[in-house]
Amino acid sequence: QVQLVESGGGLVQAGGSLRLSCAASGRTFSDYSMGWFRQAPGKEREFVAAITRSGSSTYADSAKGRFTISRDNAKNTVYLQMNSLRPEDTAVYYCAARTSPVIIAKALFWNYWGQGTQVTVSS
Repeated sequence: QVQLVESGGGLVQAGGSLRLSCAASGRTFSDYSMGWFRQAPGKEREFVAAITRSGSSTYADSAKGRFTISRDNAKNTVYLQMNSLRPEDTAVYYCAARTSPVIIAKALFWNYWGQGTQVTVSS
């Protein structure tokens, strides 16, 4: 069992940046693949980025070149640096953990979830 708590969301103008953090507690953080998903009103939860235990990262096409996922195993924390934000990035962003080292870009296959943090990008 692992508990996840996100922080760092907020309101930003288009073109701005935010860094989301997700602090994990419980079982050994380094055992998990970590991911970020987002959900806009009326839409399904969608994959944004993920990082394996060994540090390999995967991104949704919408995030490539603008977002960077990283992890600090000593701090039990995963980050999502978001640059060049667009109004269409507005959503609740969720941190997720998966016990498998294989990244699957579907929410159904992730085991643990945080409560989410709101990101709003104004035009």
